[in-house]
Amino acid sequence: MSIRRAAWLRALADAVERIESWESRWPVSDEENPSEGELQALSELTDRLRDNYPFGSPSYAGQMLKPPHPVAWAAYAATTLINPNNHALDGGPATAQMEREVIAEIATMFGFEPSAVLGHLTSGGTMANLEALWIARELHPERPIAYGANAHYTHSRVCGVLGARGIEVPCDGDGRMDLDALERRLRHDRPGTVVASFGTTGVGALDPVREIADLCVRYDARLHVDAAYGGFFALIGEREPALIDVSATKALRRADSVVVDPHKHGLQPYGCGCVIFADPTVGRFYKHDSPYTYFSSAELHPGEVTLECSRSGSAAAALWTTMRAIPLTPNGGLGDMLAAGRQAALVFADAIADAPNLRLVYEAQTDIVVFAPYEEGLDAAATSEWTKRVFRTLMTDAQSPLFLATIRVDSAACEWLREGGKEVTVLRSVLMKPEHRARAAGFVETISRAAGAQRTPPAGHEPGASP
Repeated sequence: MSIRRAAWLRALADAVERIESWESRWPVSDEENPSEGELQALSELTDRLRDNYPFGSPSYAGQMLKPPHPVAWAAYAATTLINPNNHALDGGPATAQMEREVIAEIATMFGFEPSAVLGHLTSGGTMANLEALWIARELHPERPIAYGANAHYTHSRVCGVLGARGIEVPCDGDGRMDLDALERRLRHDRPGTVVASFGTTGVGALDPVREIADLCVRYDARLHVDAAYGGFFALIGEREPALIDVSATKALRRADSVVVDPHKHGLQPYGCGCVIFADPTVGRFYKHDSPYTYFSSAELHPGEVTLECSRSGSAAAALWTTMRAIPLTPNGGLGDMLAAGRQAALVFADAIADAPNLRLVYEAQTDIVVFAPYEEGLDAAATSEWTKRVFRTLMTDAQSPLFLATIRVDSAACEWLREGGKEVTVLRSVLMKPEHRARAAGFVETISRAAGAQRTPPAGHEPGASP
C-alpha cells in the first residue's frame, strides 16, 4: 500500500470514530462481526474490480475519468455511515446546508451573485441538463430548443423525452457551433433556448459563448450553457496569463442556466452533477407538496426545487469537504490542478505538430487533444485502420502500456485525406491529471514510434492505398 493511501485510510478511520462517538448518544442497532460470507463477497468484489483499466495511473489518458481525490472518497465514505438524504431538511440537515454552500461557491465561479440564483446538485450532467431543458420547455412550450452538432447526445435525447422539438446547428472547422448557421436558425425557427457547449465531451471544444449570448439577446432566446465537462476551466480564465478563451469564460455569467459536473474536474466520485438558474423564480415550476417529508421546517426543502427525489447527502458532503481542502481559486487550489492538465494538452499538441507522422485534427481548447496518424494521400478507411492498430499496440504493450481513446469524426476535419468515407476514426487523449504535464511530450514520442511501426500495410497493398 502506498504511504499516501495508508495516511488517508487512517484519516478515514479517525472520521469513523468521530461519527461513532456522535452515534453513541442514542441506542444503536446490535452489530455483529462480519460473517465469512460477507468477507468472501468483499474478496470476490476486489477480484472482479481487477477487470478495469488503470484510471488513476498517469499512463491512462483515454476517457474523461479518474479516481476521485482521497479527501472526496474519505468524506463520502464517512458520510455514508449516516446515509443522509438531501431531499427534505430532516433527511439531511447538515448535508443540505453543505449543498447550499457549494452551490454558492460554484455560482460565484461562474460570475453569478450566489444569493440571486437557484441551484442544486444532481446525480450527474444528464439529469442536470434534463432539468435545464425542462425549464426551457416550460418557459417557451411552443418554441424549439437549438443545440450544436457538437453537443452531447443528452440534448437531442432530452428533447425527445420532453416532447420538445430539437434543432441541430452545424459546427465550424474547429468543432465549435457555427455562428452564421445559428443566426439562420434563430431567424427561421425562433428557438426559445439555445444550448452552448463549454467543453464538448468529444473534442473539448468551447463554443463562442459571448457571441452566442449576443445572438440570443438579439433574437429573444434564452441561453443554456452545458459546461458539464469544461465548467471548472472558468477558474483558469482568471489566471495571468489566461490558459483558456477568456471571452467564453467571462460570458458564462450571461447564461440563463449552467450545468457542470463535479465528478469530472471537481475531483468527485460518480455521480455528482449541478444545475444553476440565473432566475430563481423558475422554482415555481418545481412546486409540489409532499406532506410526509416537508414538515420539519418552514424553510425551502431541497426536494421542493429539484426533479429528483432521494439524493445522496454523501455527494454534497464529499464536494463540500473537497472545496474546503482544495478551494475554487484561479491560483492555488483547484486552479493549479486544472492549469497543469491544460498545460499538458498544450505541450502534447505542440509535440504532435512537430511529429512527422502525426497530425492534429482540432485545436486543443481544453485538456482534450484529438489527432491522427498522418501520411499524405491516405483515405479515411486506411487512416481509420491505422488508428486502430496504433491504439491496440499502445494499450497492449507489456512493458509500458499507454491508454488512449478513439473517436469518429467527420473526415472533412482531416483535410489531408483523400476522398472516401464520411467518417474517419482518429485518436483522442484526455490529459486531466496534473501528472500528465511532465509526461505529455514523452507520450507523443511513444505514439509516434507506434505509428511508424504500425504503418506497414497488409499484404497486397502499396503505401498510400487503403488496406
